[in-house]
Order: sequence, then C-alpha cells, then structure tokens
Amino acid sequence: MTDLILPADFGNTPKKDLLLPDGFTSLVIHCCCAPCAGAMFECFKVHNIKPFVFFFNPNIHPQAEYVKRRDELIKLCTLLNFPVTVGDYEPRKWFDAIKGLEQEPERGQRCSVCFAFRLSATALFAKEVGATHFTTTLATSRWKNKAQIDDAGFKAQSFVNDEVKYWAKDWRKKGMVTRRDALVKKFNFYNQQYCGCVFSKENTAYQK
Repeated sequence: MTDLILPADFGNTPKKDLLLPDGFTSLVIHCCCAPCAGAMFECFKVHNIKPFVFFFNPNIHPQAEYVKRRDELIKLCTLLNFPVTVGDYEPRKWFDAIKGLEQEPERGQRCSVCFAFRLSATALFAKEVGATHFTTTLATSRWKNKAQIDDAGFKAQSFVNDEVKYWAKDWRKKGMVTRRDALVKKFNFYNQQYCGCVFSKENTAYQK
C-alpha cells in the first residue's frame, strides 16, 4: 500500500466545538480501522488533543485482512504524529469469548460480547498508560448500534473499577458521518467491505 498524504482541507472538521468530559486530561482511542478513525482524528488534531491510539481487534478475519487494516491505521497515526500501540492478535481467545454465539445475527449478542472483549482490553491499556478516558471509533459507524457499543464501554469501565472513564460520545452527529466518508476518499484509504469477523464476512446482507 502507498503512503498516505494529508488532504489539503484536513482540519475542516464539522465539529467546531468539542465538549470534553469532566476530569479529562488524556485519552485512549480504541481504533477498528483507518476509515472509521479519519474524521475523529481530524477533530482531535484541530482541538490540540493528542490521544493514545490502541489497535486491538482479534476478531478480524482472515489475518491478511487484519494486517491491511492494522498497517493502514499505523500509517495514519504516523502521519498525524499520534502514538499507536498494537495489541496482541490472538483470534483463538476471541473465538473462545464468543463461543455459542456463532449463529447470532449482526448487532446481536455476539457483537455485544465482541465489543466488551475489545473495550475491556482498551480500558486496561488506558489504565496502564495513565489516561483518564477512553472511547472507540466503533462509535463513528452508521453500521453499529450505538447503545450496544456504550453498554460494552461502561462494562469495560467497570472492569477496571471505574479507574478510567468511558467517553460515550456519539461521533456520528453534526456532519461527522459525511466528513468520515469524504476523508475516506480524500485519503484513498483501504476501505473494507465488512465489519471484521468471519461471521460478518459470510453475512452478505451486512456487506457495506
């Protein structure tokens, strides 16, 4: 894949005002992919916030797909000078976590368990680096159930005894979805056609 180039209008975020949560000093962003991160990252760059980026997605199948998404995100973080940490890729642990839920529909219980699995690891990482808050690029996607994501986020917060707070912001409002889609084209991101796991890949009705 080629290097990323910053679009000429990068910084033109529709989110001109960003209300930070109480007690905010530093942030970890769980990132699923570069396309979902672009508009969110732009917003933070404009507001002079330098987050820790955490790529932890053992659900992604196959491994070649995982590598594509990981590498595209690393290139974006490098371009923006955002520190990025890649979590362990251990799909077997993910399959163990969702065992018995393989036939669940998209946005069903399997997704709830998947989100909680990934965000709990994110909360632990946030605690390790001393961040006060964490959020996720999953909350930028119109394909996801925001309430389901938030439930997983607050479970992750409880998992670390509320020592790090989940920031339940809806990153789809005020033109952010339109901006997300525009930046995907401007950056010419690798843009996957399914959520990530083998089950979403097989569910052609859920293909983007």
